Amino acid sequence: MAWLILIISGAFEAVWAVALSKSQGFSRLAPSLVFAVALVISMGGLAIAMRTLPAGTSYAVWVAIGAVLTIGYSMATGDEAISPVKIALLLGLITCVVGLKLAH
Repeated sequence: MAWLILIISGAFEAVWAVALSKSQGFSRLAPSLVFAVALVISMGGLAIAMRTLPAGTSYAVWVAIGAVLTIGYSMATGDEAISPVKIALLLGLITCVVGLKLAH
């Protein structure tokens, strides 16, 4: 169950990262509110997962999930350029996360 919570909280990390970008320095209300709610959910899930999982593994997986989803979303919406190198590096990051799960 801790792994599922960690994955969901990692996804919410991507939500708050994108919302933070869209908030334009907290000058836009809706994205700022999405940021705040997603941040609380994301951090709360990470804290719950860390009750069972090692802190280093939890944090690394949480950050990696958030980074991959944030970059993937940005590439899908055209906010960030798509390149074979970026895709290969993201796949490498995903492979490392899976490796951490298998090593646990």
